[in-house]
Amino acid sequence: MTDKSLFEPYTLGSLTLSNRIVMAPLTRNRAGTGLIPSEFATTYYAQRASAGLIITEATQVSAQAQGYQDTPGIYTPEQIEAWLKVTEAVHAKGGKIFVQLWHVGRISHVDLQPNGAAPVAPSAIRAEVQTFVNSGFADVSEPRALELKEIPQIIEDFRQAAANAIKAGFDGVEIHGANGYLLEQFIKDGANQRTDIYGGSIENRARLLLEVTEAIVKEIGAERTGVRISPVSPANGISISNPQPQYDYIADQLNHLGIVYLHVVEGATGGSRDIAEFNYQSIRDRFKRTYLANNGYDAELATEHLNADQADLFAFGRTFISNPDLVERLKQGYPLSPLNPATLYGGGAEGYIDYSDYQDQKR
Repeated sequence: MTDKSLFEPYTLGSLTLSNRIVMAPLTRNRAGTGLIPSEFATTYYAQRASAGLIITEATQVSAQAQGYQDTPGIYTPEQIEAWLKVTEAVHAKGGKIFVQLWHVGRISHVDLQPNGAAPVAPSAIRAEVQTFVNSGFADVSEPRALELKEIPQIIEDFRQAAANAIKAGFDGVEIHGANGYLLEQFIKDGANQRTDIYGGSIENRARLLLEVTEAIVKEIGAERTGVRISPVSPANGISISNPQPQYDYIADQLNHLGIVYLHVVEGATGGSRDIAEFNYQSIRDRFKRTYLANNGYDAELATEHLNADQADLFAFGRTFISNPDLVERLKQGYPLSPLNPATLYGGGAEGYIDYSDYQDQKR
């Protein structure tokens, strides 16, 4: 059998990706007034268009969905217009791009919420974490539990954001169901103590993610819809007592909905891959379409897992920040440039669009 390569084309639904390397969503806190993608965002994403697929930074589906300072939205005409410039630039370079849609839920602060309201959550349980607000870090605010009658509006906000994404020229959307944000807050029992149809059982706790996914699939098509999950990650103070049956069920249901890919954070987001016991192969076996693997991958580990048929695509995160030509560097074995942690969040062009390709550095 011929070994598979990370650098061969891959068919994702109706799209042909130039390679199996995906740029993971990376929050950069550079949206301007009106939470519009900055003037530099077009350059930033176009520089990285050699990725087989770009998944943008997490993007709010509504004003209520915001949890961090200067993160972009996709719910106003001005935001849609700015994102259209980004997608046109990426497509002009032959790239493919999905937007990641999120609602942060309880990971927010009253100063970021419309009219200073409390953030919303499945239950009124505050996370013991901080967020970036007023140009510094502060404890997240006490949330309030969503009323049952409010949940249809959450679903509608996601559906409308997906429609807006297609209007903005995106090839598809990724639903953010990971890392301790709203959809995962419903999934995991450490944050969800509801006693209605959105709490208690495995099926009930998965309900909101599945209803959001179904609404988006009906709006833009399953071949344009991906979902991100993080079964055991404790990101943003989230916890779950028994993840395997919960996520086996979710994988089965997402497979039934026919989404184009399932993006799985294996282990702790940005941390150990071995933080908790979990059978990812069970997810792989249950979900019959594209499995996108994330967390701690380099070219060697990705190639190993690809040829063991453990995944189809592989997400690379922070290395894409300081290496806009990451695909070529991995293919040729060129050294990787380090990133500057001081410029990760906020600011302007520095640490955003001023990292060079390897060949430019040699000149």
